[in-house]
Amino acid sequence: MKRLTIIILILLMFPVYIMANDKNIELNVTGQPPLNTADQSGFLDLVSKEAFRRIGYELKAIHLPAERGLVNSNSGIVDGEMSRVKGLDKVYKNLIRVPEKVMDWAFVGFSYKDFTLQHGWQDLSNKSVAYVNGWKIFEKNVPDTAEISRTSDAESLFNLLRRKRTDIILYERWGGHFFLHKMKMNGVQMAEKPLAIKEMYIYLHKKHKALVPLLSHELVAMKQDGSYQKLFNKYLMPFNDHVGKVHDNHVQK
Repeated sequence: MKRLTIIILILLMFPVYIMANDKNIELNVTGQPPLNTADQSGFLDLVSKEAFRRIGYELKAIHLPAERGLVNSNSGIVDGEMSRVKGLDKVYKNLIRVPEKVMDWAFVGFSYKDFTLQHGWQDLSNKSVAYVNGWKIFEKNVPDTAEISRTSDAESLFNLLRRKRTDIILYERWGGHFFLHKMKMNGVQMAEKPLAIKEMYIYLHKKHKALVPLLSHELVAMKQDGSYQKLFNKYLMPFNDHVGKVHDNHVQK
């Protein structure tokens, strides 16, 4: 009888344990400060955490190499991606895009040399160009006529430029200025015209399909109730003098 009672108690406790674990979400992130940080205090970290909190979930961010992160998210090892461009679900069939964007990213070029990208991607032809492996927008658009190098992470990318092992590096604008400041890379120029400005989205593995509309609703609500704007003002606006006006359209009214 005592053994039966113990078994019943275990069975009663087990669903509770499962439910508790189901309230944890783990997303891979590709951004760097000030968008994502190791302690999850970056702008995108905080926006995503708040949106998940509102639907009763606790978010944990992990930093995997961009390509491996996608593979793990698609396989369900990781629950999804925090900020990726539209269209990844056409290739990674197990990922579902949350319809409301988290922000816009401006993809730009940095170089020690005088250069212009006024004509867009084609201006990279016959140039030595580097970017982080797994960033699909660069893999898709940088012309084959460029001499292409890929790095495993952002710091390696900026080190490549600092050692002048490449002419131009491609990165996201907010994070680019952060690394230039952090690594004291003076004299680096940024192309005035972005190569692209893309809406960035959260992607969830299909096992979390039910959360997609809920999360999208809360992202919209955050933009309407002012909480999104407050985070933007606190964590990104201090960089505004350095990154220019192209980001004014990041905030959705």
